[in-house]
Amino acid sequence: MHDIAKIENGGLVSLLHGKGGELTIPKPFEKDIFLFDTYIAGTTHIEGMKELEPCIHIDDRLDFFREPDNRYDPEAIVIKTAAGAKIGYVPRQDNVIFARLMDAGKLLFGRISQKKKKGSWVKIGIKVFLHE
Repeated sequence: MHDIAKIENGGLVSLLHGKGGELTIPKPFEKDIFLFDTYIAGTTHIEGMKELEPCIHIDDRLDFFREPDNRYDPEAIVIKTAAGAKIGYVPRQDNVIFARLMDAGKLLFGRISQKKKKGSWVKIGIKVFLHE
């Protein structure tokens, strides 16, 4: 009779143990789900945008943070670069559902899809993703 728990015989328990006997439980499948194309609002109001603009590149990841105490928009979502520099907001007309998802604990982020400089104004197109 075989003991299914014996590690040296390659039993069931050995499937969960890696080298050295440490427990290695498989991680759940994770994926990024594309939700929406939009742009970054408020770039003209960001102090230092002229210096930031050359450091912003297509496909850069952007972090989203809720700003429920924003006096202009209670559904406001701040957009920051991976380095933590604030570069604007998710547009007000697009943020209600995204804010509800974030308030429910979902992780949303963006990726830069396009960048156009028009005089001193920078229009930055983004793709919004849900990380599941």
